[in-house]
Amino acid sequence: MGKDLIEPKIYWVGFNLVRGIGAARMQALMDHFGDVGLAWHAPADALRAAGLGTKVVENFLQVRSNVDLELVWQQIQARGIKVVISEEVEYPVRLKEIELPPPVLYVQGDLQAEDEWAVAIVGTRRLTAYGRQVTTEIASMLARSGVSVVSGLARGIDGVAHKAALEAGGRTLAVLGSGVDRIYPPEHRKLAGEISRSGALISDYAPGTPPDGLNFPPRNRIIAGLSLAVVVVEAGESSGALITAKFAADQGREVFAVPGSITAPQSQGTNKLIQQGASPLLDPAEVLEALNLRRVHQYQAARKTLPADETELRLLNMLSQVPMHVDEISNQTDLPIEIVSATLTMLELKGLARQVGGMNYIAVRELEENYGVE
Repeated sequence: MGKDLIEPKIYWVGFNLVRGIGAARMQALMDHFGDVGLAWHAPADALRAAGLGTKVVENFLQVRSNVDLELVWQQIQARGIKVVISEEVEYPVRLKEIELPPPVLYVQGDLQAEDEWAVAIVGTRRLTAYGRQVTTEIASMLARSGVSVVSGLARGIDGVAHKAALEAGGRTLAVLGSGVDRIYPPEHRKLAGEISRSGALISDYAPGTPPDGLNFPPRNRIIAGLSLAVVVVEAGESSGALITAKFAADQGREVFAVPGSITAPQSQGTNKLIQQGASPLLDPAEVLEALNLRRVHQYQAARKTLPADETELRLLNMLSQVPMHVDEISNQTDLPIEIVSATLTMLELKGLARQVGGMNYIAVRELEENYGVE
C-alpha cells in the first residue's frame, strides 16, 4: 500500500490509542477539521475548539509526543492485522448502520460481503449440557444456511457457537475485549486461529491491549451491531449476554431467547428476556423464518453474479438499508460523480438499488422478488 493510502489510517490508529476519544469525539474531530491528518497535527487550542475537554487533550498530546505511529503501523502490518476504518467500503455494512459505529476495527482474518447475513449467539460461561446441545444445533443450522455466526470467544456458549459453526463448514466472527493478538481466554488460542482462517477476529481495541473487565460491555455492542439478530441461549440474571441483548434491542435488531427451567440459574436471564418481550426460540429454524434467511445462499449467489463489473459490485457492497447520498458514495469510492450516477442507474434497472429521494440510495434486499429466486 502506498504512503498516500497508509497515512490516513496511521492517524486513525493514533487517535484510537488516546483514552477518551471514541466514536462521538472522533466524529466531532472529523466534522471540525474535515481531515484526520489535520486533526492529528492540530494545536491544543484547535482541539479544544473541536469539542475535546482538557483531560482528553492532555491524553492526546501525550500520545502524540510519545508514540511512533510509523513503528506502530509496521508492527500491525507485521502481525498480519488489518485496519478497517468506518469510512471504507470494507467496513461491515450492519455495523455501519448503528449509531456511532466504532471508527477503527482491527481484523485478523477476512471480513466478507456475505457477513451481512449474520446472527449472534451468546450466553453464559457456565453452560449446561442443555445449553451446549441447543447452541450446537443453532450454530450448525445457521452455518449450513450460509449465515455467519457472531460471538465473543468467551468460555461456555460463545466457544461452543464458534466451534459448531466451523465444524458445519460456515463462517464465524469473534469480537474481542482485547487486542486481536491478545487471545482471551488463553485456552481458546487454537480456536482463534481456526476462526481467523474461516472468518475473522475483530476488535476496536488496538493490538497489544490486554483483556479487561471494562472492555467487554462495549465489545458486546459490536457483537449486536454486526448481527441481524441476537440469540441468547443461557444467561444468569447478571450475565453479559443480557447486555448484548439490550444493545441489540436498542439497535432495532431481533432478540431471541431460549427458554429453560425456572429452577435453573442459567435460564433465569433468558426467561426474563422472554417475559420482557424477546421472542422465545423453540426451534432453531425459527431464526431463519423470522429473518427471512432461508434463501441466504441464493441471495449471496445473486449478489455475486448479477453485478456486471467491479464498479457495480463495489457500489452494491457499499449500499445498505441506510440511505446514502450520491456525493458520499463518490467521496468514499474516489470515483467521479458521473460514473457513480451511471452505475447507480444501472443497479436501479437491475433491481439491486433504489433511490429514496434527494439522490439518496439504498440496497434492495428482496432479490427473490426481483429475480424469481426459488
